[in-house]
Amino acid sequence: MKILVAGGGGREHAIIKKLSECRENPELYAVPGNGGISKIAKCFSDIKATDIEKIIELTKQNKFDLVFVASDDPLALGLVDEIEKIGVRAFGPRKNAAEIEWSKVFSKNLMKKYNIPTAEYEAFDSFESAVNYVKSGIKFPIWIKSDGLALGKGAIRATNINQAYDILKHIMVDKTFGDSGNNVIIEEELVGQEITVLAFCDGKTIKPMVSSQDHKRAFDNDKGENTGGMGAFSPSRIYTEKIADECMKNIYIPTINAMRNEGRAYKGVIYFQLILTKNGVKVIEYNARFGDPEAQVVLPRLKTDFLDIINAVIDEKLDQIDIEWEDNAAVCVILASGGYPVKYEKGYEITGIEEVEKLDGFTVYHAGTATDENGKFKTSGGRVLGVTAVDKDLPSAIKKVYSEIDKISFKDMFYRKDIGVK
Repeated sequence: MKILVAGGGGREHAIIKKLSECRENPELYAVPGNGGISKIAKCFSDIKATDIEKIIELTKQNKFDLVFVASDDPLALGLVDEIEKIGVRAFGPRKNAAEIEWSKVFSKNLMKKYNIPTAEYEAFDSFESAVNYVKSGIKFPIWIKSDGLALGKGAIRATNINQAYDILKHIMVDKTFGDSGNNVIIEEELVGQEITVLAFCDGKTIKPMVSSQDHKRAFDNDKGENTGGMGAFSPSRIYTEKIADECMKNIYIPTINAMRNEGRAYKGVIYFQLILTKNGVKVIEYNARFGDPEAQVVLPRLKTDFLDIINAVIDEKLDQIDIEWEDNAAVCVILASGGYPVKYEKGYEITGIEEVEKLDGFTVYHAGTATDENGKFKTSGGRVLGVTAVDKDLPSAIKKVYSEIDKISFKDMFYRKDIGVK
């Protein structure tokens, strides 16, 4: 069996590694992939995950049996739809279902229509109307969010009118996130601890995975800029069976039913970013794929053959499969380039990866790496590596990952020292 994975980050490395462990032992390929992925899959590094035409041609030429669309941009561009049109199996939501991530206006309106608990909000399509709203006596702090995809950086907190004005100008006038900022959501700030729950869906049935929590800020104690994620851990300490039942009843099933009712049957992985407030669990946002770095702590805990689940989702037979998880814990710490997420240099040699990977219970996932002509790993992004340790419980996994992480090094490397603490 030949499988192509579209994407080139840590999430895609986690997906490809899990696929490599399947009993069918598939031939694995990636577009564009990265340095680490190239060790277990053939990478077409000159093709972007967003180049739909080239991926379609590649799929025809190589006779791939399955295309796993792993990252947000190709999902938003409708890669799944185009793969299906040529008669090849595809994993991931179609474009009209992936809109639950690529348009915050759509997702918030969906939640409002179907009474799915979320923050109070207003949507705006002009800078002037948004500014008038923030001047109208609303309560601060607020969150201002670009409608479209913005590399995980399109949600910005404002504590006063002046800040709100600057943020709106940044998004809607200066177009820092391009057309993603044509519309914005302004919403109340919810207070509580955040939880991530990923789930497999086949359009009718939804099966949540084990819970996780991520750390978005660049530095310890949640200081610094918002990033794509500086680390994650699984399971969440606060996601109890009672809360899981509440979420299934009020959020998970209503969301899948809402999408089906709207003619947008959701098939693939859906990501629920949740917050536990004094008024119950509410949805912060949806994503239309595995989270990054959440995939790096959830997938290592999966016992059931990954391909069995993928096929059950595609064939709408998810209700016929039991999904089992290891009774353990995982922690992933991101090693980032100095200056990330603003400005950073690339091309530095990385040492120590092999030394850590030899250790029991460790995986080093590559996010922003490339190989040079001598096969050595070099930095090629802001988030470079994700070091994941698995152990019997969270305290053990945290201790384990931090005891060995400094075996890896590259110039200007930095990482948070408090992943798993919150």
